[in-house]
Amino acid sequence: MFRQLKDKTLLVPLCGSLVLLAFALWINYQAAEYAFQQASNPVTDLILSNTRVYDVDLVFVFGSVAFWTGVIIMLLTDLRLVPFTLKSISLFIVIRAFFISLTHIAPFPERLPPPSTNFILNKLTFGSDLFFSGHTGLPFLLALIYWNNKTLRHIFLAGSATFGASAILGHYHYSIDVFAAYFITYAIFRLAEKWFASDQRIFWTAPLGGKRPEAR
Repeated sequence: MFRQLKDKTLLVPLCGSLVLLAFALWINYQAAEYAFQQASNPVTDLILSNTRVYDVDLVFVFGSVAFWTGVIIMLLTDLRLVPFTLKSISLFIVIRAFFISLTHIAPFPERLPPPSTNFILNKLTFGSDLFFSGHTGLPFLLALIYWNNKTLRHIFLAGSATFGASAILGHYHYSIDVFAAYFITYAIFRLAEKWFASDQRIFWTAPLGGKRPEAR
């Protein structure tokens, strides 16, 4: 890792990705706070209205912490993975912030209390930033990014399905928040491929990035 920091061709996009991520998180905070302040009444939901609330904090909170800790460790093992991955995540966060700023629906009334055990989560979300589900979309975005690595693809797809299911079972998200996340995330990935093409080429040089498609 430290040897890679001496590579100027990698250092510039690496720093750029960190700055973009910080900006995206700030935008997300502002959008989440606005959505919370403007939240209206809750609405009915075909799935949530017909299922009881399950205690999914172990998966929804602690599972997500473990998941993202693993992702950070993976990125630190090879910095060539970082620019494209972080810029794609940043794009996801900014677009999602735009979506949650448009419509302000209150959370479903029958739900678990907001998790009080995750300090970071409570600082980044207010409970009314619902559409679309980041717990579902971000692992799916990682699956698309690492699609050429079969093992990582399956891990990230499993994570997306697990977190999506926990969001519904805990009534943290409306069902449309979860199911729409897959379609919007795919579009975000395609935009990332177009806008961050040079970073993706660096990404493909890393073993975990998988082979470049045309090289197969």
